[in-house]
Order: sequence, then structure tokens, then C-alpha cells
Amino acid sequence: MSRQEIGAAGDAARQAVAGRLRPVDLARAAGVSTQQIRNYADAGILPPAPRSPAGYRRFDDSHRQALLTYRVLARGHGPGTARAVMRAVHEGDVAQALALIDAGHAALHEQRRSLRATGRALEAVAEGGPEAPAPPRSRLRIGEVAAHLGVRASALRVWESAGLLAPAREPGTRYRVYLPADVRDARVVHLLRQSHYLFTQIRPVLDDLRRSGGVEALRSALAQREAVLNERTRALLEGAGHLHHYLDSASRGPGVGP
Repeated sequence: MSRQEIGAAGDAARQAVAGRLRPVDLARAAGVSTQQIRNYADAGILPPAPRSPAGYRRFDDSHRQALLTYRVLARGHGPGTARAVMRAVHEGDVAQALALIDAGHAALHEQRRSLRATGRALEAVAEGGPEAPAPPRSRLRIGEVAAHLGVRASALRVWESAGLLAPAREPGTRYRVYLPADVRDARVVHLLRQSHYLFTQIRPVLDDLRRSGGVEALRSALAQREAVLNERTRALLEGAGHLHHYLDSASRGPGVGP
């Protein structure tokens, strides 16, 4: 948080202690618009707010805590899951909220497992290890490459259109001819696509392989992905801590939390 946001959050906390918070106070504390605060309230992200005789919502510290909890949860789980968690809490279904948190951690764990498996496979592909079986011949047609990799021929055409593959063409027939290097490139694309890499992320990996035959670009891509997962893990932990504090505040008495 910036110094301005920290100051705004501190002002909101002091006003919340006095039992009064305006939408603009919550907006400043979270760095959003007052309309967004109204949207959060309507979506169930904030607990129900009583209204004044004039029809204005009355917010207090429970709404400030809910808002900050949602914002932190959204950094790790995404806005959709964070919204579902807060709505479940405010509807009294804490078990459902915790199940959503567990699902987020489980999905991240599966991504880590997939990343490790991809790393092993890519190393084997790039170095020509035993996990990268050689094609049956040195020159293959597109259907043979598809069968060798276990993909559809249409996928190979899409990868070629994206500039990832560049098989030669037979004179006259114009049939595609895949040499061993082309098959290796197709295998790398296939493995990275299975791990949800974008075409723009795959291209430098292939460029490095073609340029030097090394695996440094592959290792760099995997290291970058691992860094992203580590950052998300920290965000999930921070979100779990805020949710725990929010639920704990609710258990201490009415007017705080759900």
C-alpha cells in the first residue's frame, strides 16, 4: 500500500471506532470509487448495512474489515472467488467459504505439480533423453507427426499459423515435411501448451532451442512461472489470515463481521 492509502485506511479505522463510516471513507481506505463501494454492498461482499431515515447506508468497522478482506482475497483467488467467499460468509455458510479457500490452494498445488512435470519433460525433450522417443523416420508428414505426439493435425496447423513451426514443403505436392528438429519443436509446443503457456511465451523458448540447442530459455520460462506461483501462494496465505481475523472478530460479538 502507498502512504496515501495507508493514511486513508488509518482515517477510516479511527472513524470506524467511533461507529460511523461513509461510503467515501471506505472508498478512500481501499483506493476505489464510492460507486464501487455500493456495488460491493449490493453484491454481498460487505455485510448488510442499516440505512438512515434518509435512506443512506450506515457503515462501521465490520464493513471496513470485510472490504479489506475481500481486496486481499482477490489478489490470490481472483475477484470471482473472493466475492463468492465473502457472500458465503455473510449468508452464514462459513463451511462453503472455507471450501472455496481449500479449492484455491488445491488448484495451486496441482499447478506446481504440473510445472515440475513439464520441467522434467522439457529437459528430456531438449536434451534428447529417454523420455523423448525418436520419430520413426527422419522425414514425416503432418499426420505422422500428429500420431507420434498424440495431437490432432489441426493443432499442428494452428501452431504453424502462429509462427511456432515452419516445416518444409515438398516440391510439386507442397506436402509438409517434418525433420527431426521440427518434431522436437512440435513436442516442446505441445508440452508448454499443456501447461497453459501462451504462444508469445513459447516463441522465445523455441528461438533459443533453434539458436543454440540449449535449455536455458526453457529453464528461464519455468523459473518465471514458479516465481508467479510463489507470489500467488503468499497472496493466498495473506488472504487466509485476513479471513481468519474477520471470522474471529465476528465470533466476539455483534456488529463486527458477519
